[in-house]
Amino acid sequence: MLVGLALLWAGASWAADPAELARGKELFTKIQPACVVCHTLQAAGAEGQVGPVLDELKPDAGRVLRALKAGIGVMPSYAERMSEKDMLAVAQFVAHATGAAK
Repeated sequence: MLVGLALLWAGASWAADPAELARGKELFTKIQPACVVCHTLQAAGAEGQVGPVLDELKPDAGRVLRALKAGIGVMPSYAERMSEKDMLAVAQFVAHATGAAK
């Protein structure tokens, strides 16, 4: 967990890495169950109807990472489905796509 938090705070170079953002987007659309099934996120072409509209919520990467790790409400935990690095990629993609990345 400390590694994940360190990477989140590591700076804009990791967050702005186009390859990592693209990987995060791919994971957002393809991990099972796919985030796009529940969430709306314009940058991913997602129009889910169950979870929050991420474009409106604008969660930062830390918030997304916590939700991925622990689950929240009806959202399952992805801790057994994704590596820490994959969860970080998704978190950074969402934060970047919604303008919450700092």
